[in-house]
Amino acid sequence: MIAPAAPGLSLSLQFGAFPGAEVHRELLRPARVRRWVSQALQGPAEITVRVVGAAEGRALNLAYRQRDYATNVLTFDYQREPMVCADLVLCAPVVAREAAQQRKTLEAHYVHLLVHGTLHAQGWDHETNEQDALAMEAAEILLLGALGYASPY
Repeated sequence: MIAPAAPGLSLSLQFGAFPGAEVHRELLRPARVRRWVSQALQGPAEITVRVVGAAEGRALNLAYRQRDYATNVLTFDYQREPMVCADLVLCAPVVAREAAQQRKTLEAHYVHLLVHGTLHAQGWDHETNEQDALAMEAAEILLLGALGYASPY
């Protein structure tokens, strides 16, 4: 079960330099990102959200996951207790492309990926087995619904 939005979020929001960054910066205002991330937290946290271009996203995915492509979100979870400490890196061009392909708004896709990454930072994992994947999807659906967004699945 997912607990209500947690107090105690220290949020840092960063934007890399990439074409079209201003569109993403306007959409991802700090108060909105704080609300979306807080919804998925079960306790206090220090989280940095960094929005990057394709080159930085690809370099990070290659360096840390040995996958030579830019992915939508990377979660670097450094600590879970007594406080979650993590970085979430979102690749803006990938997020925009996926939103268009999935016929959803850019905002809705960002909200999903921020919730998804925040759950990863707390130990949730959808790559271990089918049961864990279904549990994580169910949690995401509930959290997104509480924020007023439709199921991404």
